[in-house]
Amino acid sequence: TCCTYMYRRIVIIIIINKNSATCSPVSVKSGDRFIPTRAGSNWSINFHYANENCRSPNQNHKAKDASSDSGKDAVAYAALLRNELLGAGIETVPDPHTDDRRHAVLSQDSHSLFRVTRLCDLSVDGDSVTSVCWNERGSLVAVGTHKGYVQIWDAAGGRKLTSLEGHSARVGALAWNGEQLSSGSRDRVILQRDVRTPPAAERRLQGHRQEVCGLKWSPDHQHLASGGNDNKLLVWNSSSLLPMQQYSDHLAAVKAIAWSPHQHGLLASGGGTADRCLRFWNTLTGQALQSTDTGSQVCNLAWSKHANELVSTHGYSQNQILVWKYPSLTQVAKLTGHSYRVLYLAVSPDGEAIVTGAGDETLRFWNVFSKTRCTKESKSVLNLFTRIR
Repeated sequence: TCCTYMYRRIVIIIIINKNSATCSPVSVKSGDRFIPTRAGSNWSINFHYANENCRSPNQNHKAKDASSDSGKDAVAYAALLRNELLGAGIETVPDPHTDDRRHAVLSQDSHSLFRVTRLCDLSVDGDSVTSVCWNERGSLVAVGTHKGYVQIWDAAGGRKLTSLEGHSARVGALAWNGEQLSSGSRDRVILQRDVRTPPAAERRLQGHRQEVCGLKWSPDHQHLASGGNDNKLLVWNSSSLLPMQQYSDHLAAVKAIAWSPHQHGLLASGGGTADRCLRFWNTLTGQALQSTDTGSQVCNLAWSKHANELVSTHGYSQNQILVWKYPSLTQVAKLTGHSYRVLYLAVSPDGEAIVTGAGDETLRFWNVFSKTRCTKESKSVLNLFTRIR
């Protein structure tokens, strides 16, 4: 079945490269919350954060008596965070117990890497969030709700621009196409609306017999792929009210959908628990291409912008994240860390990092894709790409 969690609030997490002026109240228990365990890596150390400016003189004295290793671990992990999330390029870690430590207290950055802003709270209306989607410019956020509304929010201004009606059940899938927004619902309908025009200007697409689980527009903005709880994958063009193609090979709900940015017309899809398969389709000819059994429910798919690779996130039974090379479908990496279904996936604007969300109530950031790198890579232990593959 389609897997959709309901949330009351939306928060925006901003990764910044800026030291906080005050002591942060954030307490992080272990390093793998931000950079989870990777294939080929053995992170056996628990990193603890040290911020001397937040301590009393007595506490600072006790901290100086602690082992030098724990202090260096904190600095090393902070440098690791900066390299992974900010591309700082740090290759050496200074000893925090030298006289120069005040000039390189990297541990402070660990508290200021993330800034969380609450955008909205639907609990005041007795509603909950069932889907979110940024527009291509990154200025607007579409929010699907349990009651069937689609809200458009100005993220920078923190204000709701409009609330669109039309669905009679929860909205679990959203996809932008320029100024147009497509929404898929449990009412089995896909609505396509231009946010610049009155709500009456809409296209109503009806082809699924059960809940619409996934929606994705092709890179050329001409075709919309939709997956449903009826195990069907449909492809629509930008003008017709009927699907131009229907694929019925999956044996479970189709939530994971991704168009290749490298090969025109290449579409990937993943099936639920009873299917577990990753399938590829040539939508130009309507032919089925490769398929592989992933061993787990496929929840999300995303292609790399820089290489012919894609990442898949999974649910029952392994809750893993897999990186594949196409067309060989060889497994490049297997990433573990989540303890429940990895239902949500987003790719960073530069195409290098991803963030995953799961039923274990954690967000985890991973550096799975890279741009073309020089032939001589850094051998520093802070360059995780020397270990992920």
